[in-house]
Amino acid sequence: MIGRLRGQIVERSLDGTAVLEVGGVGYEVLVPLQSLARLPGPPAEVVLHVHTHVREDAFTLFGFATHEDRAAFRTLMTVSSIGPKLALGILSHLDARTLAAAIAREDRKTLQGVPGVGKKLVDRLVLELKDKLGFASAGVSGAGVSGAGASITSGGTVIAPVALPGLSGPLGTVATMLVSMGFRSIEADRAVAAIAPTADGKTVEQLLREALSATA
Repeated sequence: MIGRLRGQIVERSLDGTAVLEVGGVGYEVLVPLQSLARLPGPPAEVVLHVHTHVREDAFTLFGFATHEDRAAFRTLMTVSSIGPKLALGILSHLDARTLAAAIAREDRKTLQGVPGVGKKLVDRLVLELKDKLGFASAGVSGAGVSGAGASITSGGTVIAPVALPGLSGPLGTVATMLVSMGFRSIEADRAVAAIAPTADGKTVEQLLREALSATA
């Protein structure tokens, strides 16, 4: 099983896919969108913590910025009806510490803000994971931690996130992705403000496409 990859970024796509070249081999890795937004452009070197998911018809790699995010991914999949796709979707909106804080506070509003997570699943998350995310809850303070606050390692150096003040959740992720793509903060702010009124219920991918159209 592959547990860690260190290599050069070759590609990154809006569907959450990154291609990492290690020793001449290109590994296609699915990465939470928050982390994907912070991956440096090719050909920078990065380190991803990997979960290898094997089925009869597929061999899929999931990559994470931190050990905590990978552990949260694996813990999420212990919950009935949560598979790797939904677990990745949850961590695209809430990193491990934000997720742990929301569950510890029984913050159902934050959890239901994730596409694909309804009331029944939120109840199950709170019930089944309340005592299982202690590895991520250390250092979580007060009224919540923005998922946009995650960092990623590049060549052994931690890259600080570029985030716009006052934005969190999917819109914060979109703003961060725009800045990482080369837009100025003020341009990202305007684009996100333009799509915010109709943002409810949309995925990060949909919001990003709308934001890019707003910048055209």
